[in-house]
Amino acid sequence: MSQSSAARRAAFRAAIQQRQALLMPGAFNAMSARVVADAGFKALYITGAGVTNMSLGLPDLGFVGLSEIAEHTSRIRDAVDLPLLVDADTGFGNALNVRHTVRTLERAGADAIQLEDQVSPKKCGHFAGKAVISTSEMVGKLHAAVDAREDANFQIIARTDACAVHGFEAAIERAHRFAEAGADVLFIEAVETFDEIKRLPSLFDTPQLINIVVGGKTPVVPQSELAAMGFAIVLYANAALQGALLGMQKALGALRDAGKLDEDPTLLAPFNERQRLVDKPLYDRLDKQYAADSE
Repeated sequence: MSQSSAARRAAFRAAIQQRQALLMPGAFNAMSARVVADAGFKALYITGAGVTNMSLGLPDLGFVGLSEIAEHTSRIRDAVDLPLLVDADTGFGNALNVRHTVRTLERAGADAIQLEDQVSPKKCGHFAGKAVISTSEMVGKLHAAVDAREDANFQIIARTDACAVHGFEAAIERAHRFAEAGADVLFIEAVETFDEIKRLPSLFDTPQLINIVVGGKTPVVPQSELAAMGFAIVLYANAALQGALLGMQKALGALRDAGKLDEDPTLLAPFNERQRLVDKPLYDRLDKQYAADSE
């Protein structure tokens, strides 16, 4: 483990402990991660739904495996220096698989992972028809995750989808058990009312994440209000994805209708902006630095 990764993880843990509603967008590939970093955000989320949608063209129904998430994590780690929270779904199996998942993603450059208590194959947290494993099975997974990490500042975010299956109070009870098992952050998915959102931070000593899915079940609440309530993280897992889809639809619709496409700033990022985001000037300098002398 490099000193830089140790320092980054320690700083990320400290930021979460402040409970100031750290705004965390999702990224689905290295380019989207560069856009998140360039926009000035302090951390990002590698979204399993985004990877599934954008890489496979499939819905978030458990089609992505550990190797694919690890590969995306490694690529994104190479592209940005931000802390990375990685969506590890159900841990891709039982407690033994969770152990392997933690070790794999920590080596790939993750600074934290999210584990959820859904039955595998999982579904998007804002889809109908979810099912959850027993509390005791999830507690075993969390124990395995905590024991597997090499860096004590590598954080385990425990998510429960029990609200949709057993109700809000049952989800609260599960989350308390998850905190006792060593979860660093709690994530109660798909709460549906403002009153439930407002209650959550007062119910736990452990920091909490709230997931705002645009068009999903959880009401949209401003970051400032969520910070005042005491949430640690505000996740917008697929805002970049939905924005990218709209941008592609608009640009390609204009191309289809007009038969040509100019460098229109209302439709396209300029060519030079694209090169800036992928750091082409750096590679131009390196190309000159390493060029062979003509003799």
